[in-house]
Amino acid sequence: MRVLITGAKGFVGPYVCEALRTVCGHDIVVAATSKDGGPHPVFGEVEALDVTDKAAVDRAIARHRPTHVINLAAVAATSAAQADPQNTWRIHVAGALNVAHAILDEAPDCWLIHVGSGLVYGESAKTGRPLDESTLLAPIDDYAVTKAAADLALGALSRHGLKCVRMRPFNHTGPGQTEAFAVPAFAMQIARIEAGLAPPVILVGNLDAQRDFLDARDIANAYARAALNTDDLAPNTIFNIASGVSWRMGDVLDLLLAQSSVKIATEQDPSRMRPSDLPSIAGDATRARTRLGWAPEHPFEETLAAVLNDCRQRVART
Repeated sequence: MRVLITGAKGFVGPYVCEALRTVCGHDIVVAATSKDGGPHPVFGEVEALDVTDKAAVDRAIARHRPTHVINLAAVAATSAAQADPQNTWRIHVAGALNVAHAILDEAPDCWLIHVGSGLVYGESAKTGRPLDESTLLAPIDDYAVTKAAADLALGALSRHGLKCVRMRPFNHTGPGQTEAFAVPAFAMQIARIEAGLAPPVILVGNLDAQRDFLDARDIANAYARAALNTDDLAPNTIFNIASGVSWRMGDVLDLLLAQSSVKIATEQDPSRMRPSDLPSIAGDATRARTRLGWAPEHPFEETLAAVLNDCRQRVART
């Protein structure tokens, strides 16, 4: 098995590399690529590859002749996606299509494991029911709209011979994630307070939103299992990757605060008090459980502890 990973230097990339070697065996060959190449503690050396550069993508697929491509290339945070929508469309949609067409032209037997997002369901979450793969796509922002557009475009290309598995992961976190995401944002504030670098107060906005969270290792395990099982999958199979449990953000913060070595107060910041467009989101991953033999293995409470410890180490290094 020869696996080419795009966006390998992002948060999830190293977890995917580890999962591939655990699930698929150590005889696997991994070609790690990212827009910014260079040395990496997990991959060794990462090849520079911008998925928006069609000619470069064509050359990379022709050179590596992968059996599988895992497309992680993306604008990771919704805030960054909103800040530059044009760039988001280029990476999420044009980039995904560049990868798909390169596979069709240069390695037609290769499988594309495309990483989308559970946020593509958007407004459909307001039904209050767990979202499965048949749920109507109703995205509400640039991040989710572009993820949905790429998802649908790749589905259409499957009619022209593309062997594609469309993954729709829900929220996930773990050590190494940036402060652009809620869990490490909470944890870094706690770590700075513990280190005496900030007053013992966390300013918060709306904590009533509920989200379906997974450990990044469980997400990566699902991608690796999809790659391992492609011989048994029909092209254009879609998998939600979710826990099915919706966590209130205030409860997530309380769990982190309970692990703190100092007393920390929370204070509502009126400028952050915005109602959630999607009050509660939970995914139904029954298909991944039955067809991939996948299930979450890491309790979310343990994931939160790992994130907080990672943030403490990062603060100590500054």
